[in-house]
Amino acid sequence: MSLATQIIDQQVSGIIEKHSDAFDNELRLSADEQKRRAIAFLFLVARTAFDLTDEETFDGIVDGGNDFGVDALYFEPPADGELHITLIQGKYRRDLRGDSAFPENAIAKIIDAIGALFDPEIPVRLNKRLDLRVEDIRSFVADGAIPRVTVVATNNGVRWTAEAQQRINNASKDFGGQVEWRYIGPEELLALLQARKPISAELQFTGQATVETFDFRRVLIGRMSVIELARLTNEYDNQLFEKNIRRYLGLTGNRVNEAVADTLRDPDQRANFYLYNNGVTITCSQFRHNALQRDNWRVQVNDLQIVNGGQTARTVQQIAKEIGSEIEEAEVLVRIYELLQNDNELVEAITFATNSQNPVDLRDLKANEPRQQALSTSIAGLGYTYRAKREDRSVSSKEFTSAVIAEAVLAVWRHRPHQARFRSREHFGALYNTIFTEDLNGAQAIIAALLLRHAENRRKRPPEDAPDFLAYGSRFIAMLMGRYLLEEMDIALNKLDHRNFEQVRKLVEQKSDSYFFLAEKRIGEALTPLFNERERTLQRLSATFRRADLVEMLLNTDDA
Repeated sequence: MSLATQIIDQQVSGIIEKHSDAFDNELRLSADEQKRRAIAFLFLVARTAFDLTDEETFDGIVDGGNDFGVDALYFEPPADGELHITLIQGKYRRDLRGDSAFPENAIAKIIDAIGALFDPEIPVRLNKRLDLRVEDIRSFVADGAIPRVTVVATNNGVRWTAEAQQRINNASKDFGGQVEWRYIGPEELLALLQARKPISAELQFTGQATVETFDFRRVLIGRMSVIELARLTNEYDNQLFEKNIRRYLGLTGNRVNEAVADTLRDPDQRANFYLYNNGVTITCSQFRHNALQRDNWRVQVNDLQIVNGGQTARTVQQIAKEIGSEIEEAEVLVRIYELLQNDNELVEAITFATNSQNPVDLRDLKANEPRQQALSTSIAGLGYTYRAKREDRSVSSKEFTSAVIAEAVLAVWRHRPHQARFRSREHFGALYNTIFTEDLNGAQAIIAALLLRHAENRRKRPPEDAPDFLAYGSRFIAMLMGRYLLEEMDIALNKLDHRNFEQVRKLVEQKSDSYFFLAEKRIGEALTPLFNERERTLQRLSATFRRADLVEMLLNTDDA
């Protein structure tokens, strides 16, 4: 038994203890100890490797009968016409010897799953949790989104066998480059858990480079071979990207990455790589070089982090493995910023500026914006806590993250429930000013979050007679609940503030169930004519709740 295996098992035990309520009520697991340990291990892998919240992690766990070999499934709304999907299959052995290979038959099941789950025309029989998520994905695919699938095989043993690898190789030919395979074992998982260890490395530059000093900071601009970038990525892996704006780790495949890869594969284009690529941006606490040397510097870098260019680094790493030293002639632009170790605001600003084309996690970078600070103060005055930045700890019942507040306010008060769910990438980008208006106060934010929390709890723990649309319509329900609440208080939204907050909060506590059922009934009535002559499938329901006209129908019907 390796030390990594022991540490992972300790982590699994802690998860079972910490999340016993979710295991019992949300996942509805049996008392089987081994089953609970297997799910806890799956939770640990998903949350650690993909930087998910506890809530997001539990939402994606679909293990059970009729699961096609898929234990967890995660996806985000399409971006640039591509739908990024992650499938996880986990195996957790009781004996902890750590010598069992990930089984070949499990690989075969995942291959079959990929061939069937994401084709809207192929009928499949799945358990309820998996079916709801798959039909959500299929509705996007039916609208033209291209699936990009990352398969994660994970266990507390060793990697899959050569025979299993051959199955993967054969299947990859049929999947047209849309599927990437990744293995996470005890050693890999432990490395992810310990990924914040500072990196000190030596980088070999080529040709001449420039160092500028301004405002007590230094910047080095130069170029290095992509082989050097591949070496760095191979050696430090995910530790390099701790401060990068990203959600999922590893190469997931998209048009930009494919163009990078094609350039590196083409002998006639490799020399132009430096001209085509935006390069790599690195922050550090110190870099040193021999200033008496004219060119080809070896630069020693402390506390190295790649804050932009992660996808370039991953793609270079993959192509270097594919064709070896042939790509050595390709070079990449490198910028190194030497900053004070506690200069976090500047690091965030650089990260934002160099990643501004990708607004996925811009909430971290908005945390010090005046409206966020004012909202935090307003919420604190009501006895709650506002977490503006992501942190690696659980959220208490009286604490709300900026992401939750943004989604709730957009759904409940801005009447955009479809954008609350499917445009989360833009909540702190294009939709920021719509959500966080100058007059948004703590009372409005907390009440919206409480209403959405109630609707989401009902979605996650649906009764046996729950309507089929509940899985996709919780934000719409929360919107209507907010309207019923204001009507009962006989106030407009701008009259909801700290003075009547406690009265409104108590009304939410007392009447949430009543509002919920009224909203559920209203939505059911609105859906009936939409499906009058069409089959009411989950796939079509999912697509319906992405439409703005459903919001208009509900609000207009409610006014009638």
